[in-house]
Amino acid sequence: MGKQGSHKSLRSEFQGWHSKTLLLQGLKSDSSKCNSCRGIYVGKKHIRAIVVMFGLLGCLFLLDSLIISFFEFTNLQPVSAPNNSSLFQGRDSYIYRKQSPVYMYERLLNLASSAFAEKEFKQESSNLWVEPFRQASSWKPCAERKVQSNSGKPVQSNGYILISANGGLNQQRVAICNAVAVASLLNATLVIPEFLYSNVWKDPSQFGDIYQEEYFMNTLKDDINIEKELPPHLKSLDVEAIGSQITDADLTKEATTADYIKIVLPLLLRNGVVHFLGYGNRLGFDPLPSDIQRLRCKCNFHALKFAPKIQQLGSILIQRIRKYGARRSMLDTQLLGKFIHNNQYHEGKRGSAKYLALHLRFEIDMVAYSLCEFGGGEEERKELQAYRERHFPLFLERLKKNSTSISPMNLRKLGRCPLTPEEAALVLAGLGFKPETYIYLAGSHIYGGNSRMEPFTSLYPNVITKENLLTDSELAPFRNFSSQLAALDFIACASADVFAMTDSGSQLSSLVSGFRTYYGGDHAPTLRPNKTRLAAILRENNTIKWNRFEVRVRKMILEGQKAGIRSYGRSIYRNPRCPQCMCKHH
Repeated sequence: MGKQGSHKSLRSEFQGWHSKTLLLQGLKSDSSKCNSCRGIYVGKKHIRAIVVMFGLLGCLFLLDSLIISFFEFTNLQPVSAPNNSSLFQGRDSYIYRKQSPVYMYERLLNLASSAFAEKEFKQESSNLWVEPFRQASSWKPCAERKVQSNSGKPVQSNGYILISANGGLNQQRVAICNAVAVASLLNATLVIPEFLYSNVWKDPSQFGDIYQEEYFMNTLKDDINIEKELPPHLKSLDVEAIGSQITDADLTKEATTADYIKIVLPLLLRNGVVHFLGYGNRLGFDPLPSDIQRLRCKCNFHALKFAPKIQQLGSILIQRIRKYGARRSMLDTQLLGKFIHNNQYHEGKRGSAKYLALHLRFEIDMVAYSLCEFGGGEEERKELQAYRERHFPLFLERLKKNSTSISPMNLRKLGRCPLTPEEAALVLAGLGFKPETYIYLAGSHIYGGNSRMEPFTSLYPNVITKENLLTDSELAPFRNFSSQLAALDFIACASADVFAMTDSGSQLSSLVSGFRTYYGGDHAPTLRPNKTRLAAILRENNTIKWNRFEVRVRKMILEGQKAGIRSYGRSIYRNPRCPQCMCKHH
């Protein structure tokens, strides 16, 4: 029986009970009236007793009505994890109003619930928590190894490179490692990168607030020259005025080494300094010299350690998720540093030994930008269109000029729609994760709030976030620093026994999965749904049998877990399995 059916059944049960109560009250009332008739000549004392009796019956009737109202109200509330009532709200105020749960695949949700009940006492497959392919364990980290080369670090620097990175934590991380590679390519000295303030992220954090500066410099000292600031004679220069400022307009996305030598090197040699303003993903992955590619990996996987305060709170977070302490794995050691020792293993004290981290990309901006529909009807369409008009006016202008538009239905078929929490829950259920699984939710700005999370938490009630695991006082120093908060999510996702993403194009998902590949061996599986294939499966919502749904979902996920070598042109941060980053042991 579906959620709505069960609500109706429960409601009718209470209404039947209500009718019986009223009948009983009626009989009592009739009896009272008869007694009144027989005792017409009684004294004033008896009259007062009758009045009191009617007053009591009125109170009982009022109490009965209040009980019925309470149960009807309770039945209409969305089921959610404890203490999560305000964790899934969106970024705009209109999302905070009370909304009914939104279901797109109610039949499949009911089938999943039935399957859970049937398998309640069966043991969960241990294969869910390990890499399915043995090749994963044959690749080992080795980007930090010293390469025998005649060149080495140049004695004479060609000048200084300034970087102003944009975006959030993960975009900035990519920019830093790209800048390290470019500094090596151009024989330049890198000044510790700066982070641009964004009206979107509203975070004034700089490099030293998020990463360990000295560790970064020491790790890369044999590869490039790094300074904390420009020398005095260059500080006074107006870099833009002398033509040494480089923006995205000057360099194409994923530019080649030839582009840098042609465009950037002459400016560096002439002025002694270049400034990359709004720098991000401006260096391609191939073709690139092997030593430059290795340096990129060394930067990302070895040189960038989170600041001690982030590691310390991250250690506390992991300890509370696991309830008994962190694993002594290479992943945890790299993420938490010396603070891994805070997590003491207590023999016999056992909680959620394993947990799954989920990066659920269903924020209002992503949902609106996708142009997809998510089962919310006309109200949802108006809401998302209003958001686009407010936040994406240029995007809408381009759409108007484009004569060919794709319908929301076809966008979904093409795999271009963000997965809803409901779809994510169905994938996990199809894979066989039990309802008691602890699920860490990274990024809790879910569009639609609890109305969207209700289908998820009805299957998986143990949803946890940093906001309900850490105290207000612990979070207070991070509260206005979104990148530092994102670093806590990075730690929790990278350290998880299983990491599941809903959008493989996300920078957090990409970097976390790469980190897990590099340090996790065969004990850090990552789940990457193919949205096109999943859309095809879900289109059969009204007919597909649950066992067939399970088979198709598992096959889809398994194919995304193949431990293959990095393909040409693909991100080395996402898949470091290549000779420049990792060493293969036979």
